[in-house]
Amino acid sequence: MSEKVWLDSYPANIPAEIDSSPFSSLPELIDNTVRKFADKPAFSNLGQTLSFGEVDRLSRDFAAFLQGLPGASQGDRVAIMLPNLLQYPVALFGILRAGMTVVNVNPLYTARELQVQLKDSGAKTIVVVENFARTLQEALPGLAIEHVITTQIGDLLPAPKRWVVNFVIKYVKKMVPNWQIGKAWSFKKALADGATSEFVPVKIGPEDLAFLQYTGGTTGIAKGAMLTHGNLLANLEQVSLWISASFKEGREIAIAPLPMYHIFCLTSTLGFMKWGSLTVLIANPRDLPGLVKELGRWRFSVLTGVNTLFNALLNTPGFAKLDFSALKVVVGGGAAVQESVAKRWQEVTGTHLTEAYGLTETSPGVCCTPLGDPWNGSIGLPVTSTEVSIRDEDFKKLPLWNGEGDIAQHTGEICVRGPQVMRGYWNKLEETAKVIQDGWLKTGDVGHMNARGYITLTDRKKDMILVSGFNVYPNEIENIVAMHPGVEECAVVGVPDEKSGEAVKLVIVRKDRKLSKEDVAKYCHTQLTGYKRPRHIEFRDSLPKTPIGKILRRELRDAPAG
Repeated sequence: MSEKVWLDSYPANIPAEIDSSPFSSLPELIDNTVRKFADKPAFSNLGQTLSFGEVDRLSRDFAAFLQGLPGASQGDRVAIMLPNLLQYPVALFGILRAGMTVVNVNPLYTARELQVQLKDSGAKTIVVVENFARTLQEALPGLAIEHVITTQIGDLLPAPKRWVVNFVIKYVKKMVPNWQIGKAWSFKKALADGATSEFVPVKIGPEDLAFLQYTGGTTGIAKGAMLTHGNLLANLEQVSLWISASFKEGREIAIAPLPMYHIFCLTSTLGFMKWGSLTVLIANPRDLPGLVKELGRWRFSVLTGVNTLFNALLNTPGFAKLDFSALKVVVGGGAAVQESVAKRWQEVTGTHLTEAYGLTETSPGVCCTPLGDPWNGSIGLPVTSTEVSIRDEDFKKLPLWNGEGDIAQHTGEICVRGPQVMRGYWNKLEETAKVIQDGWLKTGDVGHMNARGYITLTDRKKDMILVSGFNVYPNEIENIVAMHPGVEECAVVGVPDEKSGEAVKLVIVRKDRKLSKEDVAKYCHTQLTGYKRPRHIEFRDSLPKTPIGKILRRELRDAPAG
């Protein structure tokens, strides 16, 4: 029997290995795509659509602007702090075409979180939507940021709609806090200046960095996964083989409700672009009635999301009445797809949910269930040109699970090897050495593989909490809460939550007996992004610990949420 037992379970149209990419960089892929589909619609948002040709022109102008900035050079890190707007792909492709490295930033970060990431990356330039410029202003002291480019929500909409949208956002809805950043460029001015500047194509190879994609890893310390052009090109090809069998060039419409700063949506969007697909960018997927209304405008064929989003859509009035006749592929990632959601989704839409598994460190795709497979509790098979091995604590390979005996003897850490695996963590050799051994990436996730090559994930990263598909690391929250003068010690665990899958539970031993749950909640609100904030706060006289002083999180997790 082959060690790669999963190959025997591959659908007939899926090869064991990917061909070498005809492109040496993402800009080459982008250039080829925009030439091929120049007149086809590429991205739509807020009722405005840009063609591939328009994206090509605008991203070229932005690239020229970046190259002309004082002190700019190839390899510079450029941060993007935007929601899903038309400005995102323009900025993204412009950065890549200039030979620079993209640093994606969650626009909902607090000033502290933003400062940590920008300081670690050494980003010299940042593109930020005005709504969050105040946060950037607070984070700037001590950073290497030299150039700030700000944009308004409606900047790429045609006049007069642009003026109306920007006026309403700023003055009617008052969604733009006052901010003041010296020498900030406007996005429109940057594009105008770039349009009259020379763009100098740069030589970029597969080993050059494309993204510093930040993740907390298993420790909660912000780490930038170094993803090369080769990593991304390989994963685009790998994942494309699995999900695009029925795709037709220039005909597909993909809905992108997940944020582009998230690796899942980022790679998916690049993959759909290869096919000349139209990607509909959803700026606010939390507005479920608005999302259903937007879905109703399109005969969409592709949708990506997380379990909590699918569940929420199923429970939103009007969703079940949509036209799903063109829907071909629905991919769930970021968190396990629940059986009840998968079954109901199939009943309502007539389409199976395809489950995918991946990590930031793997660009991200590792495993995928074959299209059309009903839910079976697994994360599927390793994708083309990918090896997965289950290892024990001594890094010894564990036997396959044949359905008999003690399953614990077959359960261990999921390790991955393939062309999509990151180069390592930015400026963190020790952290890199902890997770990459003999070419294998140790994911920190626990599971087993059966004789057919299907992998079942039994535990997420140790102690990690998964809130609506986003990783939350207890250490980070504990470190912040422990700095409060009224806290003696604290611990954080995840507890089940119907809406978000898991929620953060914070247990505190008080130093100040007057400290209230409201005080803690207000403090966390100033220090942590929304999904990281504790949903449950509990006070105890002591925390359960092992004889050596390690907190017994399981006891806290199993106790009723307070």
